[in-house]
Amino acid sequence: MEKELVGCNVAIIMASGFEETEMTEAQRALLKAGATVKTISTDQGLANGWHGKGWGHFFPIDLQIGDVLGADFDALVLPGGERSVNKLSLNPHTKRIVGHFLDAGKPIAAIDQGVGLLAQARKLNGRQMTAPESIHEAIGTSGAQLVDEAIVLDGVLLTGRDVTALPEFVAQLLKLFAECHQVKRAA
Repeated sequence: MEKELVGCNVAIIMASGFEETEMTEAQRALLKAGATVKTISTDQGLANGWHGKGWGHFFPIDLQIGDVLGADFDALVLPGGERSVNKLSLNPHTKRIVGHFLDAGKPIAAIDQGVGLLAQARKLNGRQMTAPESIHEAIGTSGAQLVDEAIVLDGVLLTGRDVTALPEFVAQLLKLFAECHQVKRAA
């Protein structure tokens, strides 16, 4: 992929305990495609990733979640990680930012437990998505229709069930973000 995402501002929302490979694979691919990527967190300075069955590396945080407006970004990535998602779901700014993206029709890519953050915004009526079994109930009560697939694309909403689908999820993420970015540049 050439630098199709030059000028595209992407937010990755995460907190300590995020699934490290889900974040780093998306971040690496987005940077390679020319996107400007900012990590946003409730943590200050650094967030600690979760890798396999234990703590992974520390990653720098670019912006505090309370200081961020969804309008400043063109696309959003929500990696999984139960600890991260639990922290983020308690923060009202997460709901505000995710809600902005859903209302504005901007592309969102959520994988694994990160899909649960979409339910927090309560704006999923009629959407098709996939999610890990552990959050099916939360997704079901949000009005979304669960689809038994590894990856589901519904308009500008891309969801992935778990890390086993990560390579295809990242490829779909790049394609979705590039298509939306081309539309934005043409407008």
